[in-house]
Amino acid sequence: MSQSHIEEHIDLIAKHEQDFLVRRTSSERLGDTIAGFAGSLRFVCLHLAIFAGWMIFNAASFTNPRHFDPPPFPLLGTLVALEAILLASIILMRQSRMSRRAEERDHLMLQILLLTEKEITAVLSMDRKIAGQVGLQRVANDKELEQLSQHTSIDDVAQTLKDKLPSD
Repeated sequence: MSQSHIEEHIDLIAKHEQDFLVRRTSSERLGDTIAGFAGSLRFVCLHLAIFAGWMIFNAASFTNPRHFDPPPFPLLGTLVALEAILLASIILMRQSRMSRRAEERDHLMLQILLLTEKEITAVLSMDRKIAGQVGLQRVANDKELEQLSQHTSIDDVAQTLKDKLPSD
């Protein structure tokens, strides 16, 4: 495959990915931004600093004799629990959207593979006919090539897989 064909394919894939990103709603974009930040080292360091500052401020008697959240820091625990619930929800929404995108890619890949199978079957059939016309009877009558040049029933393949693979 030439370099220009490879570049065309890469450009096409990049275009599909860009189209997917552009189609996101504003709430999906916000969720992606939050989930992306929550998965960063900056997020972890920021939280460590906030938690340490909170605990030092509320535990040290020399800074403030009236603590708004004395040890064992029930307000901090409540805020962390609420944040965890919200972050978990945002991450699940992002994963759900990414799963939908993966399904779209899988459907596209299946369509391409089905088209490829159909094209290869047609080419093999044509090759066998050409081989017969030019006197290559051994190739034209090869049993494996004959089977490969026949239409493949996707439903039959799917059923065979279902029958052979272990169930849950």
